[in-house]
Amino acid sequence: MSPALDLSVNVAGIHLKNPIIAASGTFGYGVEFEDVVELSKLGGFVVKGLSVEPMIGNPPPRLWETAAGMLNAIGLQNIGAQAFLEEKLPHLRQLKNIVVMANVFGYAREDYERTIEILNEGEGIAAYELNVSCPNTAHGGIQFGSDPRSLDEVVTTVKRVARRPLIVKLSPNVTSIAQMAYVAQESGADALSLVNTFVAMAIDPETRKPRIANVTAGLSGPAIKPIAVRMVYDAAHAVKIPVIGMGGISTAEDVIEFMLAGATAVQIGTASYWDPCATEKIVDGVEQWCKERHLTRIADLIGGMQLE
Repeated sequence: MSPALDLSVNVAGIHLKNPIIAASGTFGYGVEFEDVVELSKLGGFVVKGLSVEPMIGNPPPRLWETAAGMLNAIGLQNIGAQAFLEEKLPHLRQLKNIVVMANVFGYAREDYERTIEILNEGEGIAAYELNVSCPNTAHGGIQFGSDPRSLDEVVTTVKRVARRPLIVKLSPNVTSIAQMAYVAQESGADALSLVNTFVAMAIDPETRKPRIANVTAGLSGPAIKPIAVRMVYDAAHAVKIPVIGMGGISTAEDVIEFMLAGATAVQIGTASYWDPCATEKIVDGVEQWCKERHLTRIADLIGGMQLE
């Protein structure tokens, strides 16, 4: 009789039944997927970014399919932190055996702080994920995630008020992801998630106009996976806290690749656009992959890339 397979991992003290997490911005508030995905099969999911006040997002067109991925400039549309507590979280609490994480963003440190203070009052949130790819208005519009000083300031500020583990979602649009990972750790992050989307754009040759109303957008999907794997590898070797990898994951083999690079868990994003059941299918695929290779504990793969 074969020994039981243990797919569980631990991220910042949070027990996940498996390393598959649905990424923020691609899974709504979770409730939108419960009719097509068995949410309890996932390691967890991150709700779309929440802000102090509701936001309507950018004007359309806001999505464009590329040769090997997707451009998006949704503009962080959301119902606001307080409405999430009142309208979405009560239903999520009724679902059994799920891990819900809240993505948080702001345009100044005070925005992050106030949003976290609101969410602190809600029960059923396992962790906060800070999106640090927003403009820091106090420093001339530079992104928090692209400037070490700004990153240190926002993580330190939020850590003081957060009552739950803090995951910092890093931008890939930096010179050294290892440096930013280290800064986030030293500022109090309990875990990291990376990579967020790459700044990109597309132009219609016929109209000579941008494909996206916002002109620039975030590139995600299979096109970015090799770069994301490298960045996860660099970040994981720069810090001692867990790293959650993401960027173009669509198969079980992709998950294993990120874990071998140093990721403790992964997030699935763009794949859910072309197949709403992608997250659940990937969980099944990872389990089958491990069983075929007679692995008994998936956590043993973390950082297990062999150079020789």
